[in-house]
Amino acid sequence: MNLTQAEKLEIVKKYGDNDQDTGKAEVQIALLTTRINKLTSHFSEHKKDHASRRGLMQMVGKRRRLLDYLIDKDIERYRAIIKELKIRK
Repeated sequence: MNLTQAEKLEIVKKYGDNDQDTGKAEVQIALLTTRINKLTSHFSEHKKDHASRRGLMQMVGKRRRLLDYLIDKDIERYRAIIKELKIRK
């Protein structure tokens, strides 16, 4: 369920300005989206895993707050990231 170091590094390279730019909102949103997608496939097998479902809801909330921040900061960056990650609002 967790991301490997290689997967994280690939996402950071793709959405960040450099290899160590993990603080950028786009990088954090992309990492959360990847983890959310992995967890949703986990729930097709484990329907009663409520502890992990709570963690999933927390991740979705954090991603939502980051997206709201990005709307206020720069609407074009927001539009680009939701289009690229295929996040529907």
